[in-house]
Amino acid sequence: MTRARKCLIDLASTSYYHLTARCVRQAYLCGDDPYSGKNFDHRRTWLIERIKHLSTIFAIDIAAYAVMSNHYHLVVKVNRAHALNWSDDEVITRWYKLYRGHLLVDQHTQGQQLDAISRRHFDEIIATWRARLYDISWYMKNLNEHIAREANKEDNCTGKYWEGRYQSQGLLDHASIIRCMAYVDLNPIRAKAADSLEHSDFTSIQERILHFQALQNNSNNNSNNNTFNVNKKQDDSQHLAQPAQLKPFAGNHVEHAIPFALSDYLALVDWSGRQINPQKAGHIDNSTPKILTTLGVDEAVWMDSIKHFRRQYSHFAGAPQRLKLHAAKNDMKWYKGTG
Repeated sequence: MTRARKCLIDLASTSYYHLTARCVRQAYLCGDDPYSGKNFDHRRTWLIERIKHLSTIFAIDIAAYAVMSNHYHLVVKVNRAHALNWSDDEVITRWYKLYRGHLLVDQHTQGQQLDAISRRHFDEIIATWRARLYDISWYMKNLNEHIAREANKEDNCTGKYWEGRYQSQGLLDHASIIRCMAYVDLNPIRAKAADSLEHSDFTSIQERILHFQALQNNSNNNSNNNTFNVNKKQDDSQHLAQPAQLKPFAGNHVEHAIPFALSDYLALVDWSGRQINPQKAGHIDNSTPKILTTLGVDEAVWMDSIKHFRRQYSHFAGAPQRLKLHAAKNDMKWYKGTG
């Protein structure tokens, strides 16, 4: 049964969400369309560029993404506290990058004095805009409508481009965040669209790896190849040098970062990809990845989760106890995934 979006986005419980949207009729409108014979890979670039552009306007960070031929995945973090600290002028500047303004707001920006009634109206407008600038639904509206308009213009047609409203999953704990990010990053491997992380085009893991390799090559001028070496540790300070428009990995002491080392995450996803595709060249390390040990997650449970994450959970994901508590909070008997 369809549920109201306000019941599915609960920022008091978690600021991390897994978001998905699928092309109408599951058509390959972002890849190789077998029906028309056309290739639409450039639309995947449109999506990534739009995702990153919107993250500079909204108080929403991108933790992971994967743009497939007929759907996409995002893992985002909503920075509500950050948006609440913006000045009125900051809210106006951000809003005007997407929408036309308002007469009262224009008068304010021009330095005109507003009377008491106009000022109250102005404050209400800014409060509405501020709330929308950390609202996932407004973010997704701006993303999906923009891509649909551009694609329909290119195809010289009208009609629906996306199958329906986007789907969301709240990620209630660190384990579910990492599981979901790995699930998203490994999409091309599971779909057999790529045989390695480095060749997983249109994914955040590929972007992180390329950046990671560039750092390695800069710090080791004697390197004679670009082999992905997840065993080389990076100093915690290098979270500052990670891709600018992706939420960085860093230790627990670094504020507003994913609380794991980047090299540990890359090692975890690389190890997981080799389990999914054992034919991939390279050694499969038999030791348990560090993050799994830290989270206390069994290897078999982990692999099952990153293969079937979307089906294991419904609107919220997390440890069974967290799901039970959250269900009780929302007057629900249970959530899928509680066992």
